Amino acid sequence: MHIRAMAFAAAGLVFVSLLAARGAWAQAGKAAPAGELRRGEYLVQYGGCNDCHTPKKMGAHGPEPDPARMLSGHQADAQLPPVPAGVLGPNQWGAITNSDLTAWVGPWGTSFATNLTPHADTGMGRWTANDFIKTMRTGKHLGAGRDILPPMPWFALNALTDRDLRAVFAYLKSIKPIRNQVPEPVPPK
Repeated sequence: MHIRAMAFAAAGLVFVSLLAARGAWAQAGKAAPAGELRRGEYLVQYGGCNDCHTPKKMGAHGPEPDPARMLSGHQADAQLPPVPAGVLGPNQWGAITNSDLTAWVGPWGTSFATNLTPHADTGMGRWTANDFIKTMRTGKHLGAGRDILPPMPWFALNALTDRDLRAVFAYLKSIKPIRNQVPEPVPPK
């Protein structure tokens, strides 16, 4: 009986240690509580992030997000058609997009939907939650770099609480990393 009591005590210590470690893992970006991940997934779905950041495939009802390339951004090898002359400008179209909705052309030039997956080299794998929050608050890449270009609605996302933005970031860090080097924006001609 004494051995059984010691085993239960040891199991209890392991459980308490695991709970403490879980909190440390979350702070280190290693894992997030299930509720935070669910909240992040909900916000990503509600916010329509897949509309621009996920390449499309043709489905029964037209173009739909391709789950195999979820949130991987504009595909590095995708070729854009030339922009017809005279389409953009005052009293004309303000912007046009490719059939994937991952590349946009307007008065700001050409912008490409970013790879939001946690791929270390081509996505957000090296970002921290604070980097993400600063980006959403300032409209600047990593909070201090180049402007985040249309159609990215960072000015609407900056209304989210830090808790919600951390949940979005935690969810993005939990999805499958996909290697895809999105092109840099092209300035207007």
